[in-house]
Amino acid sequence: MNLNRSVSPKIATPSRASHSLRSEALRLLLIESTQAKAAQVRALDPTQLAINPDEIMQEPAGLPGRPHRPLLVLPAQLKTRAVGTLEGRAGLLHALAHIEANAINLALDIMWRFADLPPDFYLDWWHVAQEEALHFELLQAHLTRLGFAYGDFPAHDGLWDMAERTKGDLLARLALVPRTLEARGLDATPAVRNRLVSVGDATAAGILDTILHDEIGHVAIGNHWYRFLCEQRKLETVSTYADLAQKFQAPPLKGPFNMQARRAAGFTEAELTALCEGQPSHA
Repeated sequence: MNLNRSVSPKIATPSRASHSLRSEALRLLLIESTQAKAAQVRALDPTQLAINPDEIMQEPAGLPGRPHRPLLVLPAQLKTRAVGTLEGRAGLLHALAHIEANAINLALDIMWRFADLPPDFYLDWWHVAQEEALHFELLQAHLTRLGFAYGDFPAHDGLWDMAERTKGDLLARLALVPRTLEARGLDATPAVRNRLVSVGDATAAGILDTILHDEIGHVAIGNHWYRFLCEQRKLETVSTYADLAQKFQAPPLKGPFNMQARRAAGFTEAELTALCEGQPSHA
């Protein structure tokens, strides 16, 4: 990664004409309809586009593109509904769909925003975007079967809020989005799956099995590139994480933790020990 280029960077805008995977990521990020965004992400073949790691793109207004619904509120304003009712189950699935909608945006954002990385960095996050789009479509389809749709319930904006805080610092983005907020999904998903099984929703449980399997890979990608940058900058990974978590006010993590999934996603034993001890250097 060459941060001191002697040539003028390429300045691009989000249009199909540039034939760049990264500029396509920005174009897709601006789409307001989550359904249309997910469909276009799933349909795009990255092998048909150049990556252009050295493109420097100007940030347009309106990021990320979003639908008018759901209404975004503070987490404390969200109602807790009993999952045993149809509305309660739909509300839970809607919250999961909103997480996946944000996850599509996060994967697209990291691709266009940060330049001068190896091509595999961008291909990894494109793979993540496509799987998050699939997850959204699976949850949206099941909501439809239950008589609901994405946008029918309020939602909160915690994931994107951290993206905003870390948009000027790639190391912080990697540490605090995939390795912190998204890794929480590894811990929470088994319990949510069990709640859905308890009310007889085998279809939803199967969707969560797919999501958990894929999310282990997504967190592993975050771990890989976090360590890549730490090694490149000669930084110690655990203490650097603690510094970033404090600087960017990451939420403290509380158990129970899915140690099996976290190990599969590449967290080290030192990170897991700190996590269990509740130290600032939690993973």
